[in-house]
Amino acid sequence: MFNKNGFLLQFIRLSAPFWQSENKTVIRRLTLTLFGLTVLQIAIAVLITEWSANLFNALEQRSMSGIWTQVGLIILIFIANIFVTVTHFKIKRTLQLDWRNWLTTKLIAQWMNEGRHYLITHIQGEIETAHDNPDGRIAEDVRIATESAIDLVHSLTFCSLLLISFTKILWTLSGVVTLNLGLFEISIHGHLVWLAILYATGASILGWWIGRPLTYATNGRQTVEANFRFGLVNARENSLAISLVHGEHTEQSRFYSLFGDIIEAWKNQTTAQSHILMFTSGHSVLLMAFPILVSAPRFVLGSLSLGALMQSAQAFQQMTSALSWPVDNMAKIAEWRASVERVLSLVHALNKLEEEIASRDPHRIERIKTDKPVLHLHDLCVVRLDGIVCVHKMDVEIKAGERILIAGNAFTGSKLFKAIVGFWPWGEGKIELPNDDVIFVPPRPYLPIGSLRTAICYPMTVNDVNQTELEEKLDLVGLSELRENLDDYIESWDSLLSREQQQRLGAVRLLLQQPKWILLQQAFDSLDSDGEIAILRLICQQLPQAAILTITHESRAEAFHQRMITL
Repeated sequence: MFNKNGFLLQFIRLSAPFWQSENKTVIRRLTLTLFGLTVLQIAIAVLITEWSANLFNALEQRSMSGIWTQVGLIILIFIANIFVTVTHFKIKRTLQLDWRNWLTTKLIAQWMNEGRHYLITHIQGEIETAHDNPDGRIAEDVRIATESAIDLVHSLTFCSLLLISFTKILWTLSGVVTLNLGLFEISIHGHLVWLAILYATGASILGWWIGRPLTYATNGRQTVEANFRFGLVNARENSLAISLVHGEHTEQSRFYSLFGDIIEAWKNQTTAQSHILMFTSGHSVLLMAFPILVSAPRFVLGSLSLGALMQSAQAFQQMTSALSWPVDNMAKIAEWRASVERVLSLVHALNKLEEEIASRDPHRIERIKTDKPVLHLHDLCVVRLDGIVCVHKMDVEIKAGERILIAGNAFTGSKLFKAIVGFWPWGEGKIELPNDDVIFVPPRPYLPIGSLRTAICYPMTVNDVNQTELEEKLDLVGLSELRENLDDYIESWDSLLSREQQQRLGAVRLLLQQPKWILLQQAFDSLDSDGEIAILRLICQQLPQAAILTITHESRAEAFHQRMITL
């Protein structure tokens, strides 16, 4: 796992490139504008305390002209505060969205790149659990990491400026207080400032001590929530398989167990938050009364005007509020840190995977592209994750247009195909690839959300395929009945279509893409014997120049291949 001791440094390294990105001019301008508006917010807060002092002095003096003057001033302050607050809010939201968009785009590009999303699920060792629920990390944790970071930085900047401004005001209003200790007297300058510091320090220390468990409770809850969500999604994606083996009861038990973890995490978080709530509620009441009670003797003795009393109370509250920033933001910091750590762990896992792929590790299969129209396996060894060698010292050359039947262990054949396309780097040896793309057709083709036309054309776009060609291919593979449904929008085609229909759509894709190198892994095993033979014959007829490697249990398939390799 990544080093949590350097948490802030790692977060800065992750986020700093945002301010160096292509839109850096706009981003920096928004940041500076946000800071300028924060300064204006402080200026308005100072003006309000001065206005309050003048208003109470006018009331004490029973001056109607003074009251009307303050009415005019508060209208101006009212308008200025609305403008500054709304403008600040819009710019902050724009910056939050831009940052989230940048980081989300960066993570998706790294995760969804040349099978990294698949390879990372097979990583073992110290980062084995760093990639669980990447969807939640990218969708939710990135949102919290970016939005809360800007909120926290803004509030910290605001409180720092607030502290500077009101410390000066409170120091001036405090004057000099003389303590008579009998034998000698002590003159204290700015006593309200020192009291505010002591009050806020004590509250912060107590608040941190009470709220320490919240970080762990928040992180634990986010993890179990993500696990529950992933379990439900996984069941939805495999609903047919679950139904066929009547696994509903087992799935229910698993869901109840996962939700039981959520209940436990919720209780832990509730306990931690209740302790903080108990502290903050008492803290807020005491903060309202404490400064007035402390300054009341000076007002009674006549050394402090009513306006100065109220201004000193407000300045004390503002200064204490600024000093209490860690306490007030404890829950948000805990949630933010938990999300940032989850994002950082995913980034770390992806970077570790990139390093492994880029390294010349003798225990990793080397894949290189050449200008030769040949697929050459040099002394290839493919190793399972448990260390067992399933392909040993394989040396085979496959020329363009050759059709080869892979016989023997289908599981081993699957690992061989994955090694060829780069999804299984574990092993030794070298694979020389032609410049043309190698298309791997698995037993179940992926059908994305959208129209049937979009699903069939994937990964091409619908603009790449004309209507006549698409309908012709559907007719050839025996799916003429789907012509009328091409523009129907369904979120889960793999649930609506039978497995046989899905595999026939896989054949349609091949005919549309017309690749020169094809790996068929039991791609038509749900069809009956005659249906599978018909599809293999069709592919050979429509793509005569394509090299085809086939894994199938159909005995008659040997007739369509020039040679056989037994694993």
